[in-house]
Amino acid sequence: MYNRSNKQIKISVLTLSLFLSCAVHAETPSNTPDNKQNLTMDQLSLTESAQMQIKHFGKTLAVDASASQPDPVKDPFQSVNRKVYAFNNTLDGYILRPIAVQYKEKVPSEVRGSYRSFRNNLGEPWNATNQLVQWKPLKALKTLGRFTLNTLTTLGLADPAQRLNLNYEDESLGTTLGYYHVPSGPYLMLPLLGPSTLRDGLGWAVDRQARPQKYMSKDYDGLYWTDTALGAIDLRSSFLDVENALQGDKYAALRDAYLQRNKFVIAEKQGNPNEGVSFVDDTSSP
Repeated sequence: MYNRSNKQIKISVLTLSLFLSCAVHAETPSNTPDNKQNLTMDQLSLTESAQMQIKHFGKTLAVDASASQPDPVKDPFQSVNRKVYAFNNTLDGYILRPIAVQYKEKVPSEVRGSYRSFRNNLGEPWNATNQLVQWKPLKALKTLGRFTLNTLTTLGLADPAQRLNLNYEDESLGTTLGYYHVPSGPYLMLPLLGPSTLRDGLGWAVDRQARPQKYMSKDYDGLYWTDTALGAIDLRSSFLDVENALQGDKYAALRDAYLQRNKFVIAEKQGNPNEGVSFVDDTSSP
């Protein structure tokens, strides 16, 4: 039987590994001795140079990226990121956006809303799990209450729980790690997936395995991938009305908006929402 779980993990890890390999190759200069006879004499200096490069790369991966930081700090792989952005933008312009436009025009808003509610409802157990890990048991109980009420009354196709002030809260492993102050790592523009960071990219790979859709369609690969594609189209259609808000350098605007939103979401969950709203770098030295 086709093992979709292993394939998804391999694809996610391979995507991140391939990106980082390309980025390191693009950003790290070659340092090969010109004369093989001098290899022994230069061995110590080459070792020190390699250690410095490894240390520098480690610091690069340990950064906690935010919109207020200089580009070399938050986006050290920008040369590769921009190429991936151009690739994604081309696919979006020729394939995803036209389909999203037709989807929004031809599918009634009530149907789109029900489908979105259904997908959100399936993710509630994972949301509650993350809230428990964040040590918020009351929120987790509310989330499970939402899931139970919406499932029993409408199979998740509507959101009657919201009328009882049981509001939807989206959670992810990346957000939970951020809640515990795990650095985001540098900004990454991932092929097909779009804006991310090292932390969020790895978190996404785990999130995909935790969603119930994966197990509900275990024996129906066509249904699973159809739902995945439709979810991407539905998500893209939700951005049609705001895509023109990005002006000038759209790559930089998208990057900073993504990092700013991440900071705000995590700060809000930590109980300090004001810490995530400023683009001003308060930590810069005079």
